[in-house]
Amino acid sequence: MQLSLTARRYLLTAHVLASVGWFGALLVFLAHAAASLMSHDLQVVRSVCIAMALTAWFVILPLSLASFVTGVIQALGTAWGLVRHYWVVAKLLLTSFATAILLLKLAPISDLAKAAAQMSFSLETSTDLKLSLLVHSLGGLVVLLIITVLAVYKPAGLTPFAGRRHALGAAPAASTGVATPPWVRRSLIVAAGLALLVGLLLLHGGHGPAMHSMSNPG
Repeated sequence: MQLSLTARRYLLTAHVLASVGWFGALLVFLAHAAASLMSHDLQVVRSVCIAMALTAWFVILPLSLASFVTGVIQALGTAWGLVRHYWVVAKLLLTSFATAILLLKLAPISDLAKAAAQMSFSLETSTDLKLSLLVHSLGGLVVLLIITVLAVYKPAGLTPFAGRRHALGAAPAASTGVATPPWVRRSLIVAAGLALLVGLLLLHGGHGPAMHSMSNPG
């Protein structure tokens, strides 16, 4: 199904706004995560821990979902398609990955905010979790930067699902072959490394000192 020009413009506008907003909100979250570790003012640390939960739930999560949904609809409604081009598939996978990690971290973020509201909260409470949130927000910014580069440069390369007859009216920069481009292989290696790193961080965050300090904030 091909969307009309007007519909494509509306979708593109919404997608760009959601994606840019996601990046900006994650920068704010990063600043809060850094302050939660570096500040020596207990009230500041309390405030930013609570603010991180508000930002994650009411800004980052809606924007990430909006970016994902508008991106999928836009791909399905244009000549690019959802699985015809490697760069589109890469964007979809990276967006899904970033959103999944966000969903996994929402509960710990909420727990940290609840702990910050308690009188027993101290500067040393949940240090491992604060560090984990800082690392994850940095990683999220890197992923969003890669997604942006893919959207701007649209590296050539058709997937095996493309088929020659789909080639390309509205996509002049794409290649008509189905061989896997070198950038795809390199990207897969990098993505596998990032996934392994995030998995290890999540495993540590789920069973290490961070969760212990959450359950015993004093």
